[in-house]
Amino acid sequence: MAFTTPADPHRGLRRAADAPGSVKIGLRHLGKRFGDAPGFVAVDDITIDIASGEFFVIVGPSGCGKTTLLRILAGLERKSAGSIEIAGSGGSRPLNAMVFQGDSLFPWYTVFDNAAYGLRMRRVAEPEVRSIVDPLLEKIGLSRFRDHYPHQLSGGMRQRVSIVRAFANDPEILLMDEPFSALDEQNRVLLHQELLRIWEATGKTVVFITHSVDEAVTLGDRIMVMTAHPGRAKVVIDVPFRRPRRVLELRGMPAYGELVFQIWEYLRDEVQRANPAGAAP
Repeated sequence: MAFTTPADPHRGLRRAADAPGSVKIGLRHLGKRFGDAPGFVAVDDITIDIASGEFFVIVGPSGCGKTTLLRILAGLERKSAGSIEIAGSGGSRPLNAMVFQGDSLFPWYTVFDNAAYGLRMRRVAEPEVRSIVDPLLEKIGLSRFRDHYPHQLSGGMRQRVSIVRAFANDPEILLMDEPFSALDEQNRVLLHQELLRIWEATGKTVVFITHSVDEAVTLGDRIMVMTAHPGRAKVVIDVPFRRPRRVLELRGMPAYGELVFQIWEYLRDEVQRANPAGAAP
């Protein structure tokens, strides 16, 4: 069963043109250099299209520029080369929201107030805030904790609140930087299922960074494997599994294990290049 695509970083341009849905994010020869030339090249010549409503996952070794790329998309870093085109709707909702790896909740706010923060900053009327936030808290299993404070929650529950806050603010694009990396495996599996359920209901465009190949295959529509520094697109891989997905059933499929293995084959040399002193997996 063939899952792989040619090792062609420009393939995403052709694939997106044939996919249903319009292009939401278009990157052309995107690069990021820190310092004066020659400087430190973090991201080099990334060309890809991401479709509206797509769950696009980026994997690569540590230090390959994954987070830098996401920060450029979020407007937190300036590109050094190339171009970015993002198709905004022109409405009042924010263009993007970011979910970080660490705990980013306000400790003095309750679960509800943290989840409602973005809406209130946009001066959404309070009845509408409740009508948006309460169903999301219910969907992700936090209704009975709505009046709790972050210090009263587990790490997994705090990340659930971060996810609700991002979706509640109704961004056009959701940027997620290893949001589950600090969680144990049981909580990761639960949050994978809950994230998929909310995403499938909302159809947001998601760009998701992870070190976990299992996580990438579980969540993604397509996976871009990046090279070791400087970060380039090594290959873009289609994930063939239908939606909606049930995480545990998916992981029991032989085709799932085959795809995880093939992605690790692409990653192995890059991990070795990034860490020459270590043994390749």
